[in-house]
Amino acid sequence: MELYEYARPGLMAGRKILYVHGFASSGQTGSVATLRLLLPGATVIAPDLPVEPAEAMDLLRETVASEKPDLIIGTSMGAMYSEMLYGVDRILVNPAFCLADTILKNNGLGRREFHNARADGETSFLVTKTLLDHFREVSSHCFERASEDRDRVFGLFGIHDNLVDTFDLFREHYPQAIRFDGEHHLNDSVIVHSLLPVIQWIDDRHRGVSKPVLFISLDDRLMNHSSGMPKAVAVLARDYDIHIASSVDYDFPGECKDIFEWCEANLGVPVWNRVTICNHKNLLLADYLIDADPDSCGGRDFMGTLIHYGSDAFKTWEDVLTFFSRLGGQ
Repeated sequence: MELYEYARPGLMAGRKILYVHGFASSGQTGSVATLRLLLPGATVIAPDLPVEPAEAMDLLRETVASEKPDLIIGTSMGAMYSEMLYGVDRILVNPAFCLADTILKNNGLGRREFHNARADGETSFLVTKTLLDHFREVSSHCFERASEDRDRVFGLFGIHDNLVDTFDLFREHYPQAIRFDGEHHLNDSVIVHSLLPVIQWIDDRHRGVSKPVLFISLDDRLMNHSSGMPKAVAVLARDYDIHIASSVDYDFPGECKDIFEWCEANLGVPVWNRVTICNHKNLLLADYLIDADPDSCGGRDFMGTLIHYGSDAFKTWEDVLTFFSRLGGQ
């Protein structure tokens, strides 16, 4: 993956992001470098956190007060801390809300090496029972003010994460819980394909951006014979409000679950919470409809611009992307 090809100069331009690193890491983590490369117009602040959790929280609250970030991104331990930084939009990646138990289960007590260089030059630290008790004390205050920020917090949860599993706990307090194809630690692919779309939603809201609405009608042809669709969705989501429409046999409502699961597994974060079950495509209120079978369910009567996927003009997803690139987001 050539990261520079995915750079988004306009995304979060002129705004500040506070990145809160995970356990045994630092502000020099590779994820920070990747974010700075992908978001050259933004300022990414990434302090080294003290090992002592109370000191870490004090530092983070002071940083929020002084720097006034527009967005906070926390991973693992950092996501647990970030949950308590109320009043700011936050993205929590694989939040370790039960960090003391996670450390005890996966690492145990004893000396640990830092994964990344730190400004203070320290290379290791000691995990003791006392430190774990301090983590338990701090994490016990998670969610105390969650009701104030229900719509300002996104949770991202790797479906292959074998270190923490707090999806259900997060859902008890916040509605925006999103699964992504990844493990516990961020990598460049996850940042590009799963984190950037959420940053885009938040930035659009900050700027009051209203994008043209584009529906894609999902049917067996697209699900089984369209390998270019995931890439096309990811590209189009930069400039359009992407939604999926699918018809379901009224007598077999269980098919809805299959559609949701297919979208999560194949299209990922860009279409999270953007799937509409509709047996009458002519009733969709949108600017564009991409439809491989417009003769079914009223596709021909769609009131916006109909794009017949598979027709001579739109034989492939590359043809579709070329068409929309010429529109320039209109």
